[in-house]
Amino acid sequence: MNEIRDAQKEREKFVLAFNNTMLKIWREQITLLDVIDTGRLLKSPKSVAVRADGRFIEATLSQAFLEYGLWQDFGTGKEIPRGNPGDIGRDRKRKPKRWFSRKYYASVMNLRDFMSDSIGRDFVGIVAKSLDDKYRRYNH
Repeated sequence: MNEIRDAQKEREKFVLAFNNTMLKIWREQITLLDVIDTGRLLKSPKSVAVRADGRFIEATLSQAFLEYGLWQDFGTGKEIPRGNPGDIGRDRKRKPKRWFSRKYYASVMNLRDFMSDSIGRDFVGIVAKSLDDKYRRYNH
């Protein structure tokens, strides 16, 4: 039973660290893209919530940031009016800047791999114990 609790604690620690890392990645991306004017976008990434089922088999993570960052990906800004079909009759001042970084994607894939390995080991242990006559005899 301690193995399961240890695995749950390990998952909890990983998920919380992942969330903090995501905030750092967003701030780093904003700095790398050099989209710091007033500083509002840089200060905007927040950890909104980490909800978990207690066993950290199912976890919901979310971060929030100002919508402005998404518009950086499209290369749009205040000089391009909303609803414009794309040709505003002058050269574009802004260039698209990749908002979702490779580092972000790699971190999400790391979380996926960690959780599948950790939960998979728990599952194998549960099945192995249920098939073990001695375990069932003395622990039920």
